[in-house]
Amino acid sequence: MMNDTQLERYARHIILEYIGIEGQKKLLSSKVLIIGAGGLGSPVALYLAAAGVGTIGIADADTVDLSNLQRQVIHTTNDIGIPKVISAKQKMLAINPDIKVITYQTFVNKDNIMDMIKEYDFIIDGSDNFATKFLINDACVLMKKPFSHGGILKFMGQSMTILPGKSACYACVFDSPPPPESTPTCSNAGVLGTIAGMLGTIQATEAVKYLVGCGELLSNKLLIFDALSMDFDKIDLKKNEECRVCGKNRCKSKKE
Repeated sequence: MMNDTQLERYARHIILEYIGIEGQKKLLSSKVLIIGAGGLGSPVALYLAAAGVGTIGIADADTVDLSNLQRQVIHTTNDIGIPKVISAKQKMLAINPDIKVITYQTFVNKDNIMDMIKEYDFIIDGSDNFATKFLINDACVLMKKPFSHGGILKFMGQSMTILPGKSACYACVFDSPPPPESTPTCSNAGVLGTIAGMLGTIQATEAVKYLVGCGELLSNKLLIFDALSMDFDKIDLKKNEECRVCGKNRCKSKKE
């Protein structure tokens, strides 16, 4: 049962046809983990907190740096030197004291990711490197955890939502991480700050839709946009039966 303060706070959700009181209750009882408190994680964290997602975990090992502030909008100049997860938690609770924020001030790696994701209903990939993105995909597929992938560079963004066992996974599309020296990064190629906001809000929207159970997700779809031309494209995807993570050979080997 929602109290009067909650009814007022979430009023614009409650009057929406596809959310309503029942949808808002689902959000309040849901748990989402955000991996990365940077460019993508910032808008995701702010909007999921505002939406009333009851428990939000946020994982990042870094501290706030001056160069972050051009795009990582959850942090301020006064936060420089503070762990990003602590800075993020402060802003999230300031927006919405209704929610619970769990912080993980650590690098996500193969030794801790399974324990980290197991209690959550939906995972947000806000990481900034290919190794972590593939790790998130592999762990989420193995644990059957739905998640939103996001990636940004220069003026471009891309996203897809993975429903393990039902849709193509990240490895179905991209197979394996490229050599580190072969691909540019935001730190050496640059990124338009607003791109992070554009894509992060898309990822937050996918999370809300999944938790409420409304709309069409970006499953078996890769959304790509170019902010210079403001062109948005959706590419149809399908599961790769030979995928090393979710393909038939992987399933067969697990049974054996």
